[in-house]
Amino acid sequence: MRIGELARRSGVSERSLRYYEQQGLLSAERTPGGHRAYGEWAVDRVVRIQTLYAAGLNSRTIARLLPCMRDADGGPNERADGKLLEELLAERDRIDRVMADLARSREVLDEAIDTATTGLGSRPGPAGRSPHPGPATD
Repeated sequence: MRIGELARRSGVSERSLRYYEQQGLLSAERTPGGHRAYGEWAVDRVVRIQTLYAAGLNSRTIARLLPCMRDADGGPNERADGKLLEELLAERDRIDRVMADLARSREVLDEAIDTATTGLGSRPGPAGRSPHPGPATD
């Protein structure tokens, strides 16, 4: 498939796909006319790259990690070394810390929302109406 189709199927811009190739994350064959040609495997590879970027990994780490991940057919592709494993464990720890910080921030926000909701419920809103009406009564 050509780069435009890979971009459409993976939801990633052509510019990003060229960058991935430049960084050694993705490879393409060249047609006699010089166009990039990708195999079906490239869609899964691009989705995997996007997931790793979203996890906070940089392109250098992703380039080292991709060959160590299972192939699209589920078979192992093991080329990890001890240093990469240490980096990945450190990255997972960093993500865990960020997630814990976000959970604490959400708790503080929830408390503020509860306080604001309670405060608004005790005084009338516009035109004398309560901003949060209670259950309907007949």
